[in-house]
Amino acid sequence: MKIITDKISVNELKSMSQKMFGNLVKAVVDIEREIMAVDAELHADEEGLLLQDGSKQTDLWGVNLYPEIEGDDWLEFDSMINLRPSQGNRSRSVEDPIIQEKIRVIVNKLITK
Repeated sequence: MKIITDKISVNELKSMSQKMFGNLVKAVVDIEREIMAVDAELHADEEGLLLQDGSKQTDLWGVNLYPEIEGDDWLEFDSMINLRPSQGNRSRSVEDPIIQEKIRVIVNKLITK
């Protein structure tokens, strides 16, 4: 498990996916600090790592990355940590399109293809 503050290659993600789930890498994105944690079995573990590093709970969103897939479908907004009724997010998905776009921008900035 590690925090990505600069860049990571899609090939590194492919290696991570082979160790974990065979086709995906779980990630938690901090939309305020524009960083993410990757390479853990649970989004909650990555969330905890970022919280220890100074992130705020309200800024953290869980996603799944599918490094073998091309196009928009390689990023999935699905995690139990996204279930936040107090923030108006009532499902495992990231429901707010503005937050989704922030996540896309950050992920595309941090991952080189």
